[in-house]
Amino acid sequence: MLEFLNNWRLPKKLWAAFSLINVLIAIVGINGFLSTRELSAIAKSHVERGMAGMSGLTDVISNVKEQRIIVYSYYNAANADDAQNLRDRLKVADEELLKSVDSYKAVGEEAFPAESAELRSRAVALTQMNDRIFALRTAGDFDGAMALIKGDGKKASHDMIEQTDKLIELTRQRVASKADEGEQTTQTATILCVALALLAMGLIVFIWLLINRSVAAPMSRIAHVTSTLAEGGKVDVPYRERGDEIGEIAEAVEQFRVAAEARAEIDAVQAREQEVVTSTLRSSLQAISEGDLTQSISADFPPAYAELKSNFNTAVGALRDLIGAVAESAVAIRTGSSEIAQASEDLARRTESNAASLEETSAAITQMDERLRATAAAAGRTVQRADGAMNVVGSGREIADEAVQAMGRVSESAKGIDSVIEGLDKIAFQTRVLAMNAAVEAGRAGDAGRGFAVVADLVSALAMRSEEEAKRAREQLTATQADIGTAVEAVQRVDGALQNISGDVTEVHSLLSNIASDNQAQSSTITEISATIGTMDQATQQNAAMVEETSAAARNLNSEVTSLSDRAAMFRTGETGLRSAPRPVAAPAFSPSFVSAPVEPAPLRKPMKALTTADDWMDF
Repeated sequence: MLEFLNNWRLPKKLWAAFSLINVLIAIVGINGFLSTRELSAIAKSHVERGMAGMSGLTDVISNVKEQRIIVYSYYNAANADDAQNLRDRLKVADEELLKSVDSYKAVGEEAFPAESAELRSRAVALTQMNDRIFALRTAGDFDGAMALIKGDGKKASHDMIEQTDKLIELTRQRVASKADEGEQTTQTATILCVALALLAMGLIVFIWLLINRSVAAPMSRIAHVTSTLAEGGKVDVPYRERGDEIGEIAEAVEQFRVAAEARAEIDAVQAREQEVVTSTLRSSLQAISEGDLTQSISADFPPAYAELKSNFNTAVGALRDLIGAVAESAVAIRTGSSEIAQASEDLARRTESNAASLEETSAAITQMDERLRATAAAAGRTVQRADGAMNVVGSGREIADEAVQAMGRVSESAKGIDSVIEGLDKIAFQTRVLAMNAAVEAGRAGDAGRGFAVVADLVSALAMRSEEEAKRAREQLTATQADIGTAVEAVQRVDGALQNISGDVTEVHSLLSNIASDNQAQSSTITEISATIGTMDQATQQNAAMVEETSAAARNLNSEVTSLSDRAAMFRTGETGLRSAPRPVAAPAFSPSFVSAPVEPAPLRKPMKALTTADDWMDF
């Protein structure tokens, strides 16, 4: 039924599929938009009218109650000002009542026209009734006014509130009805959206099945055919009759199949030629691996491998000439290496003797250096102790100076205290004189001055006691000054002794410095000798190492040349005039203490270093 799709190009198929999907999405979106707009309109009408109507009716009830309060207040007004104020309030309340009624009527008249008109008429009747009550009260007819308040006025207010409550109930019922209507609309929209969604899902599944049948399944089959052809199998390529991309791919796979079959025939011919070449090369290389360099390829090769045959024969000839030349050169090299090894061993013996002499000299110099180091260390520690003693003596003298200065300051302070005591003595004397004058004046006053006389006596006694205490303090201060003078003299004697000790320590330090200077001169000489011997020892050891390396290299060269000659003799080159390689000459024996078997270069002994380290004599 859908065979015509096989001739559609893949972009056209995808365009058609996605177009159908877009149409379904557009239908679902438009339906959702319309449903949402309808629900929004219902909700807006419900909210605006319901809220406005309920607000207006609530204001009506509030205004009716306020008018009732104003009427009672006007009836009980105490003065003209209160009455005028209440009349103004009633006028405003009437206007607010009618305004609230009109506000509700604007939104509720459409739903409840009769009830809205009745509410308006009752509001007008209530305002007229309130005007009649105010008129009777203003005329002074309190009984008539009260009768209207409790009678027709009360009834008019109750009728107004009753009508308002009725409209509130009707409004609530209408709101509930609108809510049910919105719920029904929502359910209808939901069912429609679900139906459209299911339809869209079904159509998408259908499109997927269609694409899978017309694109995916053929592609999978062609992939299987391609894998079979790649593995060398034979199979027919389907879908070549289609006019879309699948047909083009199938046609390309068919061309690949035809080319693969042609390539297989060519590969078979080349494989037979390669078998001839590889078998010939295998036999020739086997002969070469056994040492026969006289073998060459004489069989006929295919034209494509003629150059390989020529290169192989050329390489075998060059290798044959090379092996012959190596065998001849090995004989000459072995003779020279034997002579070099003999000369190197003689030189090694002489170098060993020189190295032993230098080692003994180096040991003696090392002992001298150690003794000088010990002497220098002792002198250094003595100098450090002398420096410490000088520092201690200097600190002691500084402390003595500070003690003398402190005692001087104490003496000066004592002088100041003496002047203070003298001032206190004068104050006590003047106090006693004043007390005597007070006693004289008290005596003149008679009985009235007895109290003053007693106080004057007490003050006089206190002044005398102050003079005695000041005298004792002066005596104690005098004794303290004498002790301070004695202490100052003692500290000065200690300072003199410390000065003598400092002079002796300075002389000891000078002697130790001279010792250090002499050690420095000896150190310089030993350093030069040590450096010279170290250089000689290093050079000798380097020479010994070089000789040992040369000897070892000569013996190794002799061994390698012998091995090379033996290996070269394994090859058959077809030359009968080639000399047989002589056996290696035995090397002369030498001292085993010098070179052990196998011979390796001896490690260099650490040469003596010049005394230039951190503990050099310059530390003094």
